[in-house]
Amino acid sequence: MRPTTTSIRCAAQAVLTLSAFAILAPQSGAQGLAPATTNDPRANLSAGLMDARTAIRNLEVVATRPRASGFIDPRNPGDFGYINSDLAFRGDLVFQGGYYGVQIWDVSDPADPRIRATIPCPGGQGDVSVHGNLMFMSVEETRGRVDCGTQGVRDTVSAERFRGVRIFDISTIEKPVQVAAVQTCRGSHTHTIFSSPNDRANLYVFVSGTSIVRSPNELAGCSARAPDVDRNTSLFRVEVIRVPLARPQDARVVSAPRIFAVGGNIAGLSKGGKLAPTSQEGAETDQCHDITVYAELGLAAGACSGNGILLDIKDPANPKRIGEVSDPNFAYWHSATFNNAGTSLMFTDEWGGGTQPRCRVTDKPEWGANAYFRLGRDRKMTPAGYFKLPAAQTAQENCVAHNGSLIPVPGRDIMVQAWYQGGISVVDFTDPMQPFEIAYFDRGPVDAARMVLSGQWSSYWYNGHIYGSEIARGLDVLQLVPSGLMTQNEIDAAKLVKVAVFNPQDQKRIVWPAHFAVSKAYLDQLSRSGGLPGDRFEAVTRDIAAAERMSGAERQRALTRLAATLDADARTSGDATRVRALAASLRALAR
Repeated sequence: MRPTTTSIRCAAQAVLTLSAFAILAPQSGAQGLAPATTNDPRANLSAGLMDARTAIRNLEVVATRPRASGFIDPRNPGDFGYINSDLAFRGDLVFQGGYYGVQIWDVSDPADPRIRATIPCPGGQGDVSVHGNLMFMSVEETRGRVDCGTQGVRDTVSAERFRGVRIFDISTIEKPVQVAAVQTCRGSHTHTIFSSPNDRANLYVFVSGTSIVRSPNELAGCSARAPDVDRNTSLFRVEVIRVPLARPQDARVVSAPRIFAVGGNIAGLSKGGKLAPTSQEGAETDQCHDITVYAELGLAAGACSGNGILLDIKDPANPKRIGEVSDPNFAYWHSATFNNAGTSLMFTDEWGGGTQPRCRVTDKPEWGANAYFRLGRDRKMTPAGYFKLPAAQTAQENCVAHNGSLIPVPGRDIMVQAWYQGGISVVDFTDPMQPFEIAYFDRGPVDAARMVLSGQWSSYWYNGHIYGSEIARGLDVLQLVPSGLMTQNEIDAAKLVKVAVFNPQDQKRIVWPAHFAVSKAYLDQLSRSGGLPGDRFEAVTRDIAAAERMSGAERQRALTRLAATLDADARTSGDATRVRALAASLRALAR
């Protein structure tokens, strides 16, 4: 979510200097995106808090649970001081951050989520991450206190105030202990933790501060002055915290890289404003909102207010910008997601800050959308397509692109994504030029007559289910159901991927185990694409079914023979990549 009025950017927007970087406007075909339609089951749903009408396609709701007691203002469910925010996962636990603190859910039975513990600790968005027995929490509001107290801080300058990243020891979930509180000049709107393959003794935290700069009398070295006045300004940078895993209490800021610099100008990227008379009113690039790391690629993607940027993170304490893009349709670059192969990259635009209705039938579809880029071996980002929620939402529903994650279907790039009161959408972007929707879930607004802040803040796939953080309502659990757009084999293959920990901004390479469901998923995709001639497809289907009934050396020989014949098929197939993937999956089974 964009900064509130208490955390606005301090630098004024100006006309964009085009020489600083390449302006890349993704295209989604010659006709662009179609406007949002009211001819969709999600349009004009009736209102209610826990009883709003719903629309659902190719998903089913497994469970919905309200917020924990004390984590809601019953008189105003959309009270900003209590709303839910982002999620993190470890084992059977879901950590739900929020403006009032953290709710920890036990989802050992996804159909019956139960509150395991709560941590009242106000201070802003409250995004969370977990690593082993450590939990990290972002704090940016001026009411945040070192002691997690709920009474706030009255003085303009106070030793009681905390703005930065908290670190808790959660060895005993019911009794978390704050072991470190790393102060930063702008607080932490979001953060990203990752373990560098080049430094296993430490954990690194990229801190994205978007709020007002605190007084140097409160934290030494802080400065809100413009960069042409003070080259040590707290603007136009991110902070990097190093956390010694053996002594997390010694965590501290080790660098503040100037990742927006061009030459000697630390404010070298977007100056904000319009790129053209008909374009969006863009933000100045003086901050990052979200940074997504993909350590196995040595890369991070920063959604940084006025630009999307690419970072080399091989030296985790000193990330280096290696590329940047701009888009005349973007108001505020909010978040980023790589595909699993690292060949494409998606950025979201949080037009309206997450508190405004930006999915109306009158809204330009390329505004508040996803933009997709191809990512070449040379690390250049090339524009591809857009996706915007196709269902028109009402003026009482805050709606814009927000947080999501990959669904591990082999052979496809599929993402589940939250759209606030636009609900949850599942999108295939295997071809980033032509992303398309395959499933959705949506509720009506909380109130039919006025805007009440609500909706899905984030929606993530975790070990076979989709978990949604509903701002005003609580926690949703859903699962995919087979359809013409996704088969049971594809769903079964996705469910094979199990992880012990999932932090959405720390992407890990997805690896599928050797299993017949994986091979059958590729086969279903070849049926959909026509990648094998009909008679050949039927023969391969029979051979796989026969091999599945075999065992031992007999199965091994049958799978090895079939893989070899598929190698030959790939030379003439119109879907050679999937034919080769099918052959590789059969060889893995043979081994």
